[in-house]
Amino acid sequence: MNDSHPSIPEARARADALRAQLRHFHAQVMPAGLRRKSEHHQVLDKADYALWMRLLQEQGWAIGHWPAAHGGRDWSLLERFAFEEELARLGCPWVIPFGVKYVGPVIYAYGSAAQQARFLPRIADGSDFWCQGYSEPGAGSDLAALKTVALRDGYRYRVSGQKVWTTYAQWADWMFCLVRTPRADRRPQQQISFLLVDLRSPGVSVRPIATMDGYRHVNEVWLDEVEVPLDQLVGAEGEGWTYAKYLLKNERTAGAIPGMVLHALARLRRAAVEAGRGADVALAHRIGELELRSIALRAMAYRGVEAMMASTDHGAEASLIKLRGTELYQDVAETLVDLLGPAGVAFDIDALHAASAPPLGPDDAGGIVKDHLYNRAATIFGGASEIQRNIVAKTALGL
Repeated sequence: MNDSHPSIPEARARADALRAQLRHFHAQVMPAGLRRKSEHHQVLDKADYALWMRLLQEQGWAIGHWPAAHGGRDWSLLERFAFEEELARLGCPWVIPFGVKYVGPVIYAYGSAAQQARFLPRIADGSDFWCQGYSEPGAGSDLAALKTVALRDGYRYRVSGQKVWTTYAQWADWMFCLVRTPRADRRPQQQISFLLVDLRSPGVSVRPIATMDGYRHVNEVWLDEVEVPLDQLVGAEGEGWTYAKYLLKNERTAGAIPGMVLHALARLRRAAVEAGRGADVALAHRIGELELRSIALRAMAYRGVEAMMASTDHGAEASLIKLRGTELYQDVAETLVDLLGPAGVAFDIDALHAASAPPLGPDDAGGIVKDHLYNRAATIFGGASEIQRNIVAKTALGL
């Protein structure tokens, strides 16, 4: 962000203006085919996401949260949150975060001038597709236990190990990776370094992990004596834990979660009418409870974002948003699948991949079920709910 932060009233006004621009973009600029495909929760491929990120960058939005010195717009946290929330509310494609939201900020905050010149322009224009190499077998939420090792060998590291749950690694050119650089005199967290790994290097293997929605999201990545030049180490050796925490804070301040809830709630209300259950008292009570929770989530989220802007936050805001938001989204999605009835059972992944209508119910039933199945993982990835509760207990409650 810019060093001259806008006041909160000014940031609110900018956020409202940005929302209006996004609604116009969605209605008038976004290609109709991509809009329909996304709103119906159909499978998007790499070409779809490349087009989407290019469209956003043409508007100056893909890296709007970056500093102006690196091509961004110096968005405040409030503008950034509003951007993510409004796109999700409109049912737009996911803004894949690994380049623009995760590794890009780490590189401009901690990387060398040479790394910034080499990587940031290609992240901004979508030339390079990135993935995140954090989790490992036995080291998911507990990243301090990771075992992938990088041993220094002259002007390079030799990296060996395994990463799991690596989203879209099958498409990626690069992976930012936490590795262990062993030092007997240091604590485990002080032996972690942050490397940029070219996935086209010899010794890299990417294998799919099947998920119950039938779509390939995640992978395991094997690294067998992969050579990584020393100039692809970000910052100082052994400081990767610091950079990882910086990145994870960016990950957990996502405005997309409240937006996803709003989008799903709107679809739920339409589904109740389509099913002829608009007067169903029990269903209305269930939807009303979800809507009240959504109102509370948004109020908490915006209060938390403004506290971060005012530097009065206690560090638990992002965890609360992630915890409550993902649980609420799962509950809304479950209610929507219940309401679909038989169409919520007849899930045909082949039809979904072919972008054809499901065998029963509304033409977006298959996509609704796909999202419901995949997002059972939402309370695990990005930091499991148990971890978020621990953070809230320690930072907000002092336990």
